[in-house]
Amino acid sequence: MIKRFDSRQHSLQEIVQRQSNETKNVVTETQAILEAVQREGDQALREYTKRFDGHLLTELAYPPAKIAAAIDEISPELAAVLAQAKENISTFHQRQVQQGFIQSQPGQVMGQQIIPLNRVGVYVPGGTAAYPSTVLMTVLPALIAGVEEIVMVTPANEKGEIAAAVLAAAHLAGITELYPIGGAQAIAALAYGTESIRPVDKIVGPGNIYVATAKKLVNGLVGIDTIAGPSDVLIVADQTANPHWIAADLLAQAEHDVDAQAILITPEADLIERVAAALDKQVAALPRRRIAESSLAVHGKLILVRDLNEAMTIANQIAPEHLELAVADPFALLGVVRNAGSTFLGHHTPEVLGDYLAGPNHTLPTEGTARFSSGLSVQDFVKRCSYLYFSPEAAKDARDSVIQFAEAEGLDGHARSMAIREETKF
Repeated sequence: MIKRFDSRQHSLQEIVQRQSNETKNVVTETQAILEAVQREGDQALREYTKRFDGHLLTELAYPPAKIAAAIDEISPELAAVLAQAKENISTFHQRQVQQGFIQSQPGQVMGQQIIPLNRVGVYVPGGTAAYPSTVLMTVLPALIAGVEEIVMVTPANEKGEIAAAVLAAAHLAGITELYPIGGAQAIAALAYGTESIRPVDKIVGPGNIYVATAKKLVNGLVGIDTIAGPSDVLIVADQTANPHWIAADLLAQAEHDVDAQAILITPEADLIERVAAALDKQVAALPRRRIAESSLAVHGKLILVRDLNEAMTIANQIAPEHLELAVADPFALLGVVRNAGSTFLGHHTPEVLGDYLAGPNHTLPTEGTARFSSGLSVQDFVKRCSYLYFSPEAAKDARDSVIQFAEAEGLDGHARSMAIREETKF
């Protein structure tokens, strides 16, 4: 069911290689959707929603009263869990808030302002599952950053309904502007605007391949957080790991969708055999069995290595979205981690803790992009704007240096801009 690799027999390239699911057809189809929404606005949204989601859009905006009422439609226990998650996520992200700074010396003042974005669009996936966790993880950092307007889009079911848990999370996060649309058409509406939806400054949140491709295509017209691909987990384990727990953690990732990737790296050959047996047993009882089995068969990997040092070398090459260190002393390996979206330490810290409750953001870089990018944070919702002031005396002192620099670059107009202030008195 799942591929096996041995670092003694397979090259590093064979081990880390991952099959891409983006095709030329996806790009072409997504571009057509973007252009249709840009050209036809609300009408295109209605047509694509009927075609892809199976329901008719009458009024595009979801009634705020229905959003607020959803908190009473879920169980009190779930409402309490959502409230606890909100508190944990908020507490963690408040530590990320940055302050501007100012520095001065005689005749000079300069500094940096931290300015929140004005309007942000949040995409919350739907389809095969409901994700109230994504609502909290995307909206709360934006609120903490000081974003004035947050609009949420998420696909509804064929009856035009959105899961009560998703709406309840939206209510707890303060969302009042919500549109029951999904896919590339939702990204287009946020980027270009329509008769009913005003455009945003930035789009955040994960989605399927069409959503990811749409974000890639509108990037530059609007900001985006990242181009999220299928989710993944990589577990580095030693002889102290529980094979049943590892199998459960791998399946938790594999059940996301058929393109999700679940990997185990260990120097323990016996552990690989025991995890493989546990996978066979546990997947049989999983409601999303077909999805998980397909994910493991195509993208799953059990990798045998010489030691934990080699395991960490390979892990850093793969740059997983989620890295679990299921070893006796996880903190000893934490300093070796260079490329990971988020790291989960020890046998009692499964990745699902980060998905829902703990506090760090679960919107993370996928498909190896942890090599150069980070998870969603408060910093994604602000701009850094520098400023400076020079007095007449300070400007005169800098005049010759600036002119020399400008002339070295062959930019006489730049030099003249500085020189004229001495030649022509104010």
